[in-house]
This record gives sequence, structure tokens and C-alpha cells, in this order.
Amino acid sequence: MKKLDEIMELMTDEMADFKTAILKLELLSKQLLNLRIPITTEALEKNLNIFLEKQKEENSLKDEVLKSIEKKLKHARIIPNYLLILVCSLGIISLSLLGYFGYSLHERQNEKFELYQILIETSNEKYQKYFSKNPEVQDDFIQWLEGKK
Repeated sequence: MKKLDEIMELMTDEMADFKTAILKLELLSKQLLNLRIPITTEALEKNLNIFLEKQKEENSLKDEVLKSIEKKLKHARIIPNYLLILVCSLGIISLSLLGYFGYSLHERQNEKFELYQILIETSNEKYQKYFSKNPEVQDDFIQWLEGKK
């Protein structure tokens, strides 16, 4: 019997808790029925318009970035300026050296030709004196004569 009394007490406690839970649930369901969430087309359109404006702003920013990249690509060069300057300066220097050496060779040949004419027109004694004063010219002259033959 004692156990039966304990079970009965537990059962009455459980029933009281169950009753309070049901009362709370009924109160919440009444509040839920009274609560209305207005879903109208105006609210949907407003939210959609806000979203579309944000998208337009993002798209315009992307378009600006793409236009700036395209503009940079149009003005981009394959060869940088410093490399062009370097190549042009090397070309000018090489042409200058080529002209200088060509001119000096031409002048040297003219000197040899003039010396040859002087030797032919003058006596042996005069050109022997000249050769004794300028031995490097005599060597060039001999080489030039051998080249002529």
C-alpha cells in the first residue's frame, strides 16, 4: 500500500505539471492566432527593389573596374621604354663607331695613295728621308703595295 500511495502522489504531481503545460500551450496558441505577419506584395516589391539597387551598384563597380583594366591594356606596351632607349642608344653608338672606322680607313688609304704619288713624282732620296722619319708609314706602304699586287 505504501507503494501505491507513492505512485498516486507521483501521478498527481505529474498531472498538475501536465495541466500547467497545457495551459501555457493554449495561451501560446491564442497568441499565435492573434499574431499576424502581413505578407503583401508591397513589402516584397520593396525588398526586391532594395536588392536590385544593391545589385546595380555592384554591377556598376564591376563595370568601372573592367573598363579601367581594358583602358590599361589598350595603352600597354610589349617593350618597356627603358629597353627601347637602350637599344636605340646602342644602335647609335654602333653606327657612330662604324662611321668613324670607315672614315679613318678611307683617310688612311688616301694618305697611302698620296704617299705613293709622292714617291713616284720625287726622287728616291726624298722618300727615303720620309720613311726614315716615319717608319710605321713605310711598313703600311709596303703592305699596301703587296696588297695591290
